[in-house]
Amino acid sequence: MSQSPVWFPSEDYKKTTRMYKWMKKLGFEDYESFFLQSVDDISWFWEEAEKELGIEWNTPYKKTLELSNGLKYPHWFVGGKMNIVHNAIEKWALHPEMADETAVIWEGDDGGSKTYSFKELSGEVNVIARGLKQQGIQSGDVVALYMPMIPETVIAMFAIAKIGAIFCPAFSGYGAEAVSTRLNASGAKVLITADGYFRRGKVISMKQEADRAAAGSPNIQKVIVVERTGSSVPWNENKDVKWNDLKNAGAEEKTVETRADTPVMLIYTSGTTGKPKGAVHTHAGFPIKSAFDAGICMDVSKGDTLFWVTDMGWMMGPFLVFGGLVNGSSIVLFEGTPDFPDPGRLWELTEKHKVTHLGISPTLIRSLMNRGTEWIDNHDLSSLKAIGSTGEPWNPEPWMWLFENVCKRKVPIINYSGGTEISGGILGNVLLKPISPITFNSPIPGMDVHVYDEDQNSVLNQVGELVILQPWVGMTNGFWKENDRYEQAYWSRWGDTWVHGDWVIQDTEGFWTITGRSDDIMNIAGKRLGPAELESALVEHENVIEAAAIGVPDQVKGEAAVCFVVLNKKPEQYDELKAELFSLVSKHLGKALLPKDFYFVDELPRTRNGKVMRRVIRAAYLNQNAGDVSSLENPAIVEAIKNMNMAK
Repeated sequence: MSQSPVWFPSEDYKKTTRMYKWMKKLGFEDYESFFLQSVDDISWFWEEAEKELGIEWNTPYKKTLELSNGLKYPHWFVGGKMNIVHNAIEKWALHPEMADETAVIWEGDDGGSKTYSFKELSGEVNVIARGLKQQGIQSGDVVALYMPMIPETVIAMFAIAKIGAIFCPAFSGYGAEAVSTRLNASGAKVLITADGYFRRGKVISMKQEADRAAAGSPNIQKVIVVERTGSSVPWNENKDVKWNDLKNAGAEEKTVETRADTPVMLIYTSGTTGKPKGAVHTHAGFPIKSAFDAGICMDVSKGDTLFWVTDMGWMMGPFLVFGGLVNGSSIVLFEGTPDFPDPGRLWELTEKHKVTHLGISPTLIRSLMNRGTEWIDNHDLSSLKAIGSTGEPWNPEPWMWLFENVCKRKVPIINYSGGTEISGGILGNVLLKPISPITFNSPIPGMDVHVYDEDQNSVLNQVGELVILQPWVGMTNGFWKENDRYEQAYWSRWGDTWVHGDWVIQDTEGFWTITGRSDDIMNIAGKRLGPAELESALVEHENVIEAAAIGVPDQVKGEAAVCFVVLNKKPEQYDELKAELFSLVSKHLGKALLPKDFYFVDELPRTRNGKVMRRVIRAAYLNQNAGDVSSLENPAIVEAIKNMNMAK
C-alpha cells in the first residue's frame, strides 16, 4: 500500500539534525545500526536519551531499569528524584540566556494574544502553587482540569506538579456527565475550570457544566474558576474560588522533590465499552518520552516554536507542553478553531508567531482542502521546518495536497502514531530517511516494534497486529486503580507482549502503513481488509470529501463492508454515484471486496481531535451498545446512522 518516497533529506540537511549529531556522538555512522542498538539495549538507550535532553536530577538514579515486577510494570530511573517543573521551566528561568526567552504564546479565538517568558511563567506557577497549597492541596492529591486552551491551563498543570500533586485534564468540549465520570474515577479533590471560552466568535459556557459535574462527584471539595470571558455565572460561596484569589503574596514555594515514578498526570482515554481508562504517567515518564519524540525525532530545539492544534484533554495537549518546554522551545496555545474567522487562520498564526513545527490532523487538512489554496498563498510560511500529523490514518490525496501546497515539497511531514498510554509515538518519520505519503519510515528509537500474524510470527508485506516487545520510558504505569483492566487491555493475548490494537503493514522497503484499528478490521470471505484501504479508494472520487468503512455480518461472506460517505454536493442521481463508487473500489481492490452498500451522510461521528469513530458507526448501524461516546463532537449523527439501517 505504500508509495514511492517524495521527500529526501540531503546529507547536509541530515548533519543539522539533533538525531544525527547525537547518533554520531554515540559512535554510530548510520541510522539503522543506531536504531537496532536502541532496542537491543533499552537501558543504555534511555539513559543516554535523558542525558541528551539535559534532565537535571535532585538525586541521581542508581539504576536505569529494573524489571522485578515484569515487563508490565518496569521501574525506570530507580532511586532518582526530580520534578518535571524544574526541567521544563525552572532551569530555563534560572539560565541567564534563557530566562527572558518566550515559553508560552497564547492566541485567543477573538485575536487576543499574550506571551510569557520562562521567568514569567515560573513566577506565575510559583504563585498558583502556593495558592493551591493554601486551599488544602497536598502531595498525591488529584486535581482535575476542565479548561480551554488558555495560559492558566498550563500554569495550573505545573503548579499542581510543583507541589507533588497530580493533574487530570479533561477535554474542554465535554458535557457534565463525561467530566463527572472522570472526576469520580480519579477521586479528584479539586476541579479547576473557567467561566467559559470563545469559539467561532461565541461564548461557550463551562461553569454550568462544571457545576453539574461537581454535583455528581462528592469527592470535589473546591471549584476554582478562571474568569476568561467575564460572563455572569452561578456561584457557590461554600465551594467556588476565583483563580485570582489564589494569588496572595508570599514566600517562594519550594518545588517538591518527587521520585522518578511519582505520578504527575492521569489522562483518561475513551474505552471501547464502559467507562474510560485512566493512564498513569510519572514525572520521569510522559515528559521525557514526549520531549524525546519532539526534540530528537522532530528536531524541536531552543529558539523553535511548536504549535499543535489540540486540546489539553487529548494526549497531544500535554505532549505540546512537555515536548516543547523541556526542549527549551516556545509553545503556542490556540483557543480557537483553525478556519475561523476564515480558512486562513491556521496559516496566519503560523506566519504571525513564526511557527517552526506545526501539528495537525488529516481531518483538519481534508476540511481545508476544499477551501482553495489562496488562503495558504497569502501567508509567509517560510518559518516552517516540519509538519507533524497524528490522530488517524491518512489518505494519499490530502497528504499530497498538504505536501505540495503548504510544504512546497520541501518541508517534511512527520507522520506520528502512538497513544495516550504510550506518552508519544510508536511509529514516526525520522528526518534521516526518505518519507513517502501516508506511511511511517521507522519505529521511534527505543520502541521494539513488530508486526505479528495470528500465530505470533513476525511478518512482512501483510497486515498484522502492531506489537511492542520491550518496555519504554513513558509507558503507562498501569491504569489508575484498575491494573487488572490494564493487563487485560494490552497484555492478555500473547503474554509479555504489548498488543496495541493497530493493524499495520511493514513492507520490505522499510515503510510502515497503519490500515486501521485491529477491532475495525474486516474479514471479508477470509480476506482481511483495513478500512483505510477502502476509504482511500472512495476519496479519489471528486464528489467524496471523506468516507468510513465498517464490517457487518453477512450470510455469504461472513462479513461484508458497508461504507458511509460525506459528499461535496448532492448528486443528480444517487444510483449513478453509487455505481461510480462501486467501480472505483473494484478498480483498486477487486470485485471480491466490493462493499455491500453505501450510505450518504452529512458528517461522520468523530472526536474533537479528529478521530473517526468507526466502532460507534458500526454499533449504531447494528443497533448495538456503542460504549463510551463522551468524546464525540457530533453525537446527533449516531441516531441518524441508526435510523438508516432500521429504515431498510
